[in-house]
Amino acid sequence: MATYKKRGGKPKTKVEKQSAIEDESTTAEVFSTLDEGASKTEAWFEKNQKYVLGFVGVIAVAVLGYLAFIYFIQDPKEKEAMSEMYQAQSYFDQALTAPAKDSIYGLSLNGGNGKYGFLDIIDTYGSTKAANLANYYAGMAYLNTNDYKNAIAYLDEFKSDDAMLGPLAKGAIGDAFVQLDQNDKALGYYETAATMQQNDFTSPRFLLKAGITAMKLGNKDAAIKHFKAITDKYATADQAAKAKTYLAQAEAM
Repeated sequence: MATYKKRGGKPKTKVEKQSAIEDESTTAEVFSTLDEGASKTEAWFEKNQKYVLGFVGVIAVAVLGYLAFIYFIQDPKEKEAMSEMYQAQSYFDQALTAPAKDSIYGLSLNGGNGKYGFLDIIDTYGSTKAANLANYYAGMAYLNTNDYKNAIAYLDEFKSDDAMLGPLAKGAIGDAFVQLDQNDKALGYYETAATMQQNDFTSPRFLLKAGITAMKLGNKDAAIKHFKAITDKYATADQAAKAKTYLAQAEAM
């Protein structure tokens, strides 16, 4: 009986030997290709390292410059702007309940007692969050003093993702357009205000205004849509009872 050494296993057949040789050859080719690619990359880097390092340096300087700008310039400017705006906000709050509100709104806009008004904040600190907020206050001050064109101009500059202030600013622009007898524009702003941040306070408020404005424009379908949105989604809101009344009127148009 023939015997063989178990440690090495059975002798490979001719086909198996050929396959093993081919596998080894393929593996060698792959490593050779990788080595060649690595060599080319190293050669390219050595040739262009001045430009590569220069580019990396530019990026590093830009990042460090941005961080320095935020830390040493923008943040202190933000704090200064908010501090400067305190008096203007105080005037604005007083005007909400004051008998002679127009003059106090004027102080909030233009300043008083040597302090900045909202317009000064906007001009002096234009790139800050405080200046952006000053646009809101200025627009509302103009709206409450019947200067509707300026109200629209400043409120339109105000940008916010806040659940309340964003819709209130858009809705206030709608109010200004109503006063200017431009109900078609007012409707668009009311619709935007009602849907941009859906909540139980601003949404039913501006849906009601949108529905009423749509009725004035003779747009029955839009009016019904907005009133029904209130009765369906905001049945417990203060505007729900009025919405039912207006809905009946709109359906009878």
